[in-house]
Amino acid sequence: MLSGNNQQAAQRTISAPPTSGETRRLASEAIAKRLERLPRAEWLGQTIASLCWIASVLAYGITSTGDWLQLLAASSWLMANVAAESRARCLPHESPSARP
Repeated sequence: MLSGNNQQAAQRTISAPPTSGETRRLASEAIAKRLERLPRAEWLGQTIASLCWIASVLAYGITSTGDWLQLLAASSWLMANVAAESRARCLPHESPSARP
């Protein structure tokens, strides 16, 4: 015999299986949430480009003022991309498709 707490727990776990419509809705919501967490293609491309720029400056060596300026520009570009993406993820009312 189940006690009061056990009986309530048993009632909560027993439920009807989801209908095919509910299953599709839940699956589509799960996919939408995963897509929201993916970075946009534009952001990903710019981030990779800035990292490659930084790597090329470091690979060829920093021998002049121009090299330092290139490293600064590439680093600034990377930081701006990261800041823009983190800000976009913090805004709850904005969906990925609404971002410019």
